[in-house]
Amino acid sequence: MIPRQLHKHLLDAARWYPVVAVTGPRQSGKTTLCQAAFPDKPYRSLEPLDVREHARSDPRGFLQGVADGAILDEVQYAPGLLSYLQDEVDRRPEPGRFILTGSEHFALTHGISQSLAGRAAVLDLLPLGLDERLLGPRPPLDLWTCLLEGGYPRIASQGIPAARWLADYVTTYVQRDVRQVLQVGDLNAFTGFVRLCAGRTGQELNLSDLGADAGITHATARAWLSVLETSMLVFLVPAWHRNVRKQQVRRPKLHFLDIGLCCHLLGIRDADQLHTHPTRGALFESWVASEVWKARAHRGLARDLYHFRVARGPEVDLLIDRGDAVVAIECKSGATVAGDWLAPLLRLGSDLQAAGEHRPVLTQLVYGGEGDSVRHGVSVYGWRSVAGATDWAPAA
Repeated sequence: MIPRQLHKHLLDAARWYPVVAVTGPRQSGKTTLCQAAFPDKPYRSLEPLDVREHARSDPRGFLQGVADGAILDEVQYAPGLLSYLQDEVDRRPEPGRFILTGSEHFALTHGISQSLAGRAAVLDLLPLGLDERLLGPRPPLDLWTCLLEGGYPRIASQGIPAARWLADYVTTYVQRDVRQVLQVGDLNAFTGFVRLCAGRTGQELNLSDLGADAGITHATARAWLSVLETSMLVFLVPAWHRNVRKQQVRRPKLHFLDIGLCCHLLGIRDADQLHTHPTRGALFESWVASEVWKARAHRGLARDLYHFRVARGPEVDLLIDRGDAVVAIECKSGATVAGDWLAPLLRLGSDLQAAGEHRPVLTQLVYGGEGDSVRHGVSVYGWRSVAGATDWAPAA
């Protein structure tokens, strides 16, 4: 098993709450992590139809069979069980008694908010971050292979060819599970929509244009995108809005959480093709954003990420509201740092200060080459230094 950064936070939560729920996309390693963290707990998966039916038809009897606690896997298949679990933990509120996992984030978190509010901690386990991949048996040797393979554990740990595994993943989970939730009748239309989203990763989201290209209404595009988001296949980064002048563009940016999956949806099958692909810059930006997103999620930190663009002003790919400071990150896929890459970052600090932002602005440039440096006060990081990115403190 590849060590996961969430392991420590999972154990911490189990010391404080009677129920801990671990959510995330399918095949992100939730079951493996929970069984490794709690090897002595009984394990019950609600994936088999007979177990699922038992939990649905006789929830009290099902819970009596695990009265001392258990790992309950894929619990979203029996949402009604959570109401009975509430009564059970109210009578015996022992910390860490039940560990829940679920892949359909919206189903599980809705049930928890309704039945287990104040009794459960909710943690997100996402595909492997670069820091976790570097600890595995097959660490990425170059940037383009790193992006192409993505972060799903089976690819990283078992050496399954990424193109083969991701093809099965799209068929088995993206098309089946998400389509069932949406009750989509036209599979081709939905698959086309997902591929169009992949082509827009790292770009500002225009739902009207996206819907028109997919041949669906604006409302349908919004509903389909919402399910992709809550299924943790994509995430949206809103525009920076605190104390910024009125010309600011307020559309969010769309990012895929796993760039290997995004590459597969775009038909990119090898590293050479990715290296010369016209979307490589957007893919690299989404990869950096997803690495920051995953690093913060796996350490229990808020994902206060934004992007910044104003009319006739600088564009900066990623802003992190760190509380004590604003961290600005520009992403460039080239292997050699160019002087004009720094211009938006050098101007950003004065623009934010003029707009009323008085906290320090820490400027960072992430590029596709090797080696870290400081140039004109901007901290420059090679792609390997993205590993474990959380606060992005400036280089020494």
